[in-house]
Amino acid sequence: MVPETSPYAAIYPLSANPPTWGHADIVSRAAKIFDKVYWSVAFNPDKKYLFSVEERMSMMQVYIDHFQLTNVIPDSYTGSTVRYAQQKQVHVLIKGLRNYSDFQQEFQQAVGNKGIDEKMETFCLFGAPGLTVVSSSLVRELAFLGEDITPYVHPAVAQRVSEIIHHSKT
Repeated sequence: MVPETSPYAAIYPLSANPPTWGHADIVSRAAKIFDKVYWSVAFNPDKKYLFSVEERMSMMQVYIDHFQLTNVIPDSYTGSTVRYAQQKQVHVLIKGLRNYSDFQQEFQQAVGNKGIDEKMETFCLFGAPGLTVVSSSLVRELAFLGEDITPYVHPAVAQRVSEIIHHSKT
């Protein structure tokens, strides 16, 4: 087990609404680089999510178990990612980049995060080929249409997404 505080820890923040193979690829690669990775669900009370924080963390755990990521800890937070990282005594944020627009957005966030905490670093990993077009919104849209989402999410996650969407329609 990784010690609670590690100088080589990172946070991979995301909405995970739901988590996809693309998210799992990024966290599994980050887990090979860092001693500990907090895979953290961001909760914004002003946004509407299809899945609760608990549901999203449960789905993330499916990937953690699948890849046997013993140094990845699912977590959640509300508010500023930088303030959350400071609470965890972590100075590295992991970001996945699928395309140029992701880069632009993450670059702006990285600059803003540095303005809040000059020790905060952003570590970017490019999405794996074949997963760069996968997004949570695509998965939700396909699931609402009744399409097969297993190419984009773990089968157990696909089952849970289907159950939640079916329940939300009734």
